Amino acid sequence: MAKAYLVGSGIAALAAAAFLIRDGGFDGADIHLFEEQRDVGGSLDAGGTPRTGYSMRGGRMFEAEFRCTYDLLSGIPTLDDPAVSVTEEILAGHEEFAWDDVARLVDGDGLIVDTASMGFSERDRLDLVRCLAAPEGRLDGKRITDCFSEHFLTTNFWFMWCTTFAFQPWHSAIEFRRYLRRFVHLFPEFASMSGIHRTRYNQYDSIVRPLTAWLSERGVTVHTDCRVVDLGFTPGSHSGTVETVHLSRGGDEERIAVSPEDLVLVTNGSMTDASSLGSHTAAPPPPAHRSQAWLLWHRIARGRPEFGNPAAFDKFVKESRWESFTVTAKDPVFLEALEKFSGRETGRGGLMTFTASNWLLTIVANRQPVYRDQPDGVSVWWGYGLFPGRPGNHTPKPMTMCSGREILEEVLHHLSFDKATSARVLSTSTVVPCLMPYITSQFLVRRRSDRPRVVPEGSVNLAFIGQFAEVPDDVVFTVEYSVRTAWTAVAGLLHLDRRPPAVYKGHHDPHVLAAALETMHRR
Repeated sequence: MAKAYLVGSGIAALAAAAFLIRDGGFDGADIHLFEEQRDVGGSLDAGGTPRTGYSMRGGRMFEAEFRCTYDLLSGIPTLDDPAVSVTEEILAGHEEFAWDDVARLVDGDGLIVDTASMGFSERDRLDLVRCLAAPEGRLDGKRITDCFSEHFLTTNFWFMWCTTFAFQPWHSAIEFRRYLRRFVHLFPEFASMSGIHRTRYNQYDSIVRPLTAWLSERGVTVHTDCRVVDLGFTPGSHSGTVETVHLSRGGDEERIAVSPEDLVLVTNGSMTDASSLGSHTAAPPPPAHRSQAWLLWHRIARGRPEFGNPAAFDKFVKESRWESFTVTAKDPVFLEALEKFSGRETGRGGLMTFTASNWLLTIVANRQPVYRDQPDGVSVWWGYGLFPGRPGNHTPKPMTMCSGREILEEVLHHLSFDKATSARVLSTSTVVPCLMPYITSQFLVRRRSDRPRVVPEGSVNLAFIGQFAEVPDDVVFTVEYSVRTAWTAVAGLLHLDRRPPAVYKGHHDPHVLAAALETMHRR
């Protein structure tokens, strides 16, 4: 039987292993995942304890047209009830506890901004329509600021859009256009965020753990603390056949012989590579290294332009970094005060962005518990700053140099809580900051050839999966994108009839476009 060797254990690799079993007829024992970290799950992580403080690098949002993700997870049972699939749990949670945000933006006076209007000038509207309609080739190598005026970056729409999806003004116009097209159907409810789906718990507990349990039951092997350092190809300058996988495990070098019938699926690059955790009393240390996810891609792409250009994504840390933080509280005072301020109970409020924040801070308090094993009396909420290199409004230091407590003080500075409430929040909370140098590297200015196709031209047994493989029309920085690349890779290499469903294209629906245009013209 053919074997499959997968580099990484993020959602793309886990999904690919599931598709190999479900659609490809693979025996689980013939599937091997190589993960350089000690834990599986890649960017969908969640760690810490109630005593030392929980930590999550990020949280992904879902929506009704995540067709590949919901198809995959419809066959994966939840840990709480094996009779309920992960997809059913997400959809039921949305029906029961959907976001209905009325405090999406908060201004410099601590007042909730009226987001009924997007704040557009007529030029902003024309630029937005022009960007939506432009052929992608015309945006090659362009930034968002090349397509919009300075005024556009002050609108309610931009503040909501950039903090929902983590766009920066200097990011790729290609990616921005893809997001506009992909999510244009969400325009009418964008301020309330009521079209956004979420997992019941954090994504590690709700997706990674059930999926890895399903794979483990079928004999799939995950080799942790094991790095793929290189691939050997059959002779030929443009050979698409891998014949050797080179590993480093426990200080020892290993080689695995690969036949043309075997499959090698590579997660190339990593948006959470070199992340560093701080503590309540200390800032995160500076990034020390790049992982094999980047180095491997550089090695195999040398002399092979069809494998993409990793240097477009890992060389500009100041343009791709931001910082998140996770707050563990032993007193409900913060959530109670936030409910009173926002007008929504915990879990229904959605994102809250402070538009006057130098760090452009955003916070969110999701439905509790956020962790499956979270004790009673403990609450968890999360936030992030898109401009961590700037001095804060309250603290003169950049966010990157702040402890968790100092970040919490900055958040409280932007909220209109009384002094007694703020003091209680500070004395009963533990904040763990996380600096991520490559978190939006997939958004950096690029050319269309910088990301390799999932199955490169001429490839016999190699495919790329994850955020740095190219899928026309779909959008990076989503679980859906990773799952789609996994399905595309398995179906393409095995020449299967069952292929991923088409990417939803609401911009082709006149009713969707009419609703979006009406939203854009609200005053």
